[in-house]
Amino acid sequence: MAAVQGGMVDAKDELDIKSEPPSDGFGNSNANDGRLLSSSPGAGTGGTATGNNKPAPGPPEEQQTLLAVLQFLKKSKLAESAEILRREAGLPEDALDPKGTDASGSGPGLAAGSGQVDGVDASSLLSRVTVSSSAAAQAPKKAAAGEDQPDVSVVLSAYSQQGDPSLYDAYYSGLKRFIESVLDCHRAELSQLFYPLFVHMYLELVYNNNESVAKAFFEKFSGDQECYYEQDLRILSSLTKKEHMKGNETLLDFRTSKFVLRISRDSYQLLKRHLQERQNNQIWNIIQEHLYIDIFDGMPRSKSQIDAMSGSLAGEARREANKAKVFYGLLKEPEIELPLDDEDEEAENEEGKPKKKKPKKDSMGSKSKKQDPNAPLQTRIPLPELKDSDKLDKIMYMKESTKRIRLGSDNLPSICFYTFLNAYQGLTAVDVTDDSSLIAGGFADSTVRVWSVTPKKLRKVKSAADLNLIDKESDDVLERIMDEKTASELKILYGHSGPVYGISFSPDRNYLLSSSEDGTIRLWSLQTFTCLVGYKGHNYPVWDTQFSPYGYYFVSGGHDRVARLWATDHYQPLRIFAGHLADITCTRFHPNSNYVATGSSDRTIRLWDVLNGNCVRIFTGHKGPIHALAFSPNGKFLASGATDGRVLLWDIGHGLMVGELKGHTDTIYSLRFSRDGEILASGSMDNTVRLWDAMKAFDDLETDDFTAATGHIHLQDNSQELLLGTYMTKSTPVLHLHFTRRNLLLAAGAYNP
Repeated sequence: MAAVQGGMVDAKDELDIKSEPPSDGFGNSNANDGRLLSSSPGAGTGGTATGNNKPAPGPPEEQQTLLAVLQFLKKSKLAESAEILRREAGLPEDALDPKGTDASGSGPGLAAGSGQVDGVDASSLLSRVTVSSSAAAQAPKKAAAGEDQPDVSVVLSAYSQQGDPSLYDAYYSGLKRFIESVLDCHRAELSQLFYPLFVHMYLELVYNNNESVAKAFFEKFSGDQECYYEQDLRILSSLTKKEHMKGNETLLDFRTSKFVLRISRDSYQLLKRHLQERQNNQIWNIIQEHLYIDIFDGMPRSKSQIDAMSGSLAGEARREANKAKVFYGLLKEPEIELPLDDEDEEAENEEGKPKKKKPKKDSMGSKSKKQDPNAPLQTRIPLPELKDSDKLDKIMYMKESTKRIRLGSDNLPSICFYTFLNAYQGLTAVDVTDDSSLIAGGFADSTVRVWSVTPKKLRKVKSAADLNLIDKESDDVLERIMDEKTASELKILYGHSGPVYGISFSPDRNYLLSSSEDGTIRLWSLQTFTCLVGYKGHNYPVWDTQFSPYGYYFVSGGHDRVARLWATDHYQPLRIFAGHLADITCTRFHPNSNYVATGSSDRTIRLWDVLNGNCVRIFTGHKGPIHALAFSPNGKFLASGATDGRVLLWDIGHGLMVGELKGHTDTIYSLRFSRDGEILASGSMDNTVRLWDAMKAFDDLETDDFTAATGHIHLQDNSQELLLGTYMTKSTPVLHLHFTRRNLLLAAGAYNP
């Protein structure tokens, strides 16, 4: 059995100790203080073993764990090992008798070991021993199947009764009085304990069938919790019986992920001293088992600083989660010569006037010619080679960008709004090609519709028989292979068997991805308007999918809480990104294609490294599910929008929140930076498009002020200064935004009569 610096470990803490170095559960090395609390008077009742004259092997908890291990060994047909262990531990011979350790706890073996201690019986201990030994074997299996949910019975077994249920009210009230009596500077930090302690104490009461006590506890203290936990509390209030807890996702989230609190060392010492003086083991046990306190040295944070970062399902991110190096710079562009336009030559020859100087491309907008020191190696991940058609497209892009309008606070973009009529509640996703020539919509009737928004109509490739008749050496072969008889402004793609929630065009406009409630992602050809591949990996609805900026790779995320990275020529995912505690609602590739950002209903954003599948950033601060993500063109910043109506700005390199834009009154569904990164556009369910001064928001930052060590951030409340314009629709929620290559803003949504 494990012992940490002289203090015996409770059986229920054993699993944590196997996976973590000896500590007090908060990342500190003073484990002695913490463990002395749990072995202080009142933590358990004594008992001695009878049946032979050898002394008992230790406290009843340890003896019970031994019995559970023996039972497990015998069950696994390791009778010899069980007998050796029994003799070593000095247990009676009948300890190996299964009757002695049956689930009812009434056999002679348990009677000898003082029966149930604090409501923990041998079967629950056995379940823990079983899970710890089999966890390593099961982990890869679960990851492969995408089943990231733990065994419910094992998860719930830790809610065995630890104290008198009638005292829970007094424990919580006592802590509340203490926190309200401390100095203001510590009060804000220690108040973070209220919510996780409230949840775990309530669940413990429910699990142990104290329904009336649990109900009274909930009614008395639920009103004290922060408003942004309202939705979670509503779900929690419906869990009034032990049976309700089995298979409940929210509960499993609370149980399996330690709630992270960031507290200064002074505040933490105050709390520890209080709990030790009061011998408040019930609260201390919950803190040790279910909370992770990330302690920092320095001044305590203010209420506003804490509120800015809190609100996610599992508290804040641990500081080490955002320490990894992120290569956020852009990849070097291939050298492509830009041929002179006819207009340019005319301008030069006309009346001998000198040619007008082209405006230089902005460093934020264009992909750099020089190697960026913060950029990953070109070969860090394999990227597809440029085809001739891609090079032509790049030339077109460069020509367009020379005619790009330079946006700013005094030069706002024009906005062109595409309204989908007669699609009431039917339009579920929109995307526009990079060159703004095609627009596609995903619909609740499981269709995908593609429109041409230029005079050029959509045509299919001719049949194989007709293609054989074409002269393949002719200059206009690409034009000849298209069948004029099939020309139309709209093509409808059938194949999904549920609403289509995510769509994405490939950068070369040859393919279209769609993800659906049916759990599949489909790849469509825009040459033949047929489905080429159905990718199956998700077991539940897939909420979003997106192509990489370089094509070939794409990412998907859905209800199974897992994001998957795919390549178009592999029918199995290349990477599985697991870590979110709720549905992944939106996905976005970094401009250099080396990272993927995912937004989730657990109210966090995670940044994943495509190369190794590691999570390199966790951003917390939203108070509702996240539905929109956008990277700045230079790759340094990320903007996110959620159901809380706020746009948050993040510095990827430092892993910190650097801005908050308030103004929307409903869910934000789309965010886009202009091509030069000077303007951020946000579209919302409140029927408005808002434009924000991104340059001002980021230019005001001084990197010296970043205190990543403590996570102290000082957000300026300057939303009104940064808001450049609000544009209302009559009654159309804004589902999608897109800046053209010349910085015209396109918006789309379905009219809501």
